[in-house]
Amino acid sequence: MLFSANLGFLWNDLPLPEAIRQAREAGFDAVECHWPYDTPAQEVAAALTETGLVMLGLNTRRGREGENGLLALPGRETEARAAIDEAIAYAVATRTEAVHAMAGIAEGAKAHATFLDNLRYACAKAREHGITILIEPLNPYDAPGYFLRTAAAAQAIILELDLPELRLMFDVYHQQITAGDICRSFEALLPLIGHVQIASVPTRGRPDQGEVDYRSVLSHIRALGWTRPVGAEYRPNGPTGESLDWLSGFRTL
Repeated sequence: MLFSANLGFLWNDLPLPEAIRQAREAGFDAVECHWPYDTPAQEVAAALTETGLVMLGLNTRRGREGENGLLALPGRETEARAAIDEAIAYAVATRTEAVHAMAGIAEGAKAHATFLDNLRYACAKAREHGITILIEPLNPYDAPGYFLRTAAAAQAIILELDLPELRLMFDVYHQQITAGDICRSFEALLPLIGHVQIASVPTRGRPDQGEVDYRSVLSHIRALGWTRPVGAEYRPNGPTGESLDWLSGFRTL
């Protein structure tokens, strides 16, 4: 099994280029991040070239303080599209494969229509560069009020828009808290999935702890044909290097 280090949580005390180097040293196959915009893209690109790692994904900006994305917020389309443009430009400069388009805290028909319109815009921009647009359901405990709350809702949006650039971020941590039934859900959604992330439940710690048996889950995912890196998006609860005992064992799955 291949794994990607999510540098939003792992080595997040280091400058992003150094975190990329640490991920390579630790044996990760790729990296991903949350909001890299404070680091010049050329520095990130240089670190990726130096290490031979690929950046799998980054997020659109959250917006103002207390917000969690912009794409589903009626009346904020100008800001949302500026965030999309910024994310895609950064992805192009760093050869990042995907952009997670963050919906934000919203609900209702207007929010739904706004989200779809902004996703159409994002996919059209992404198409020019061969970039994937990801949408991710977030559980209501970590992200109360977030517009996209279930994998079923994300599936419906992806099918409604029917755009090849638009894919599902299947985060096992969020899915387990929201709905459970991980293996059946993954199998049903596999044609729509663009990236997979893992963390323990309920603490969002290292994946060899908690209520999810990731050895079983990852073996099932691999048996279904998933060969891309799985994102380790967990909080290390201390120095990242001291939380990596799981990695060598999981690589053999």
